[in-house]
Amino acid sequence: MNNTLLWSFIGVLFVLLVWAFYKRYKSLKNYNPANDSDKLVLLTDLNFKKTIAKGVTLVDFWAEWCTPCKIQGPIVSEVAEELFDKATIAKLDVQAHQKTAQQLGIRNIPTIIIFKDGKVVQQFVGVKTKSVLVKAVNKALGSD
Repeated sequence: MNNTLLWSFIGVLFVLLVWAFYKRYKSLKNYNPANDSDKLVLLTDLNFKKTIAKGVTLVDFWAEWCTPCKIQGPIVSEVAEELFDKATIAKLDVQAHQKTAQQLGIRNIPTIIIFKDGKVVQQFVGVKTKSVLVKAVNKALGSD
C-alpha cells in the first residue's frame, strides 16, 4: 500500500515537472523583443557610442536564436521599467550589429555590460536575476 502511494506521488510530480518545462518552452519559443518595455533603448552600431557616453548604461548583448537570451530579455525589460529615470537600459542584437560586439570582445551571450560615462564598470555573462542587475546599476550610480 505505501509503495503504491509513493509511486503515485512520484508520478504526479513527474507530470507536473513535464508540464512546467513545456510551459517554459512555449513562453521562450514565443518570445518577441517587440514586446519588451518601451523604456528599453534598442542600440545599433551607429548609436552605441553616443548612448553609453554619458551616465550609467546597462547593455544586454543578445541574439534572437539564443535561448538564454530569451530568458534574460524579459528580466532586462523589468529592470528598464524600474530604473528608466536613473539609468539607460538598452539591448544590442549581436547578430545584426556585429561591429560593436566584436570591438567589445563579446564571445558569449547573453552578456550584460554596465557602462559609466562610456567606460566599462561591470560585466556579466549568462542569465542574471533582476535583483543582481538592479544592484549593479545602483552601485554604478553610487546609490548602493
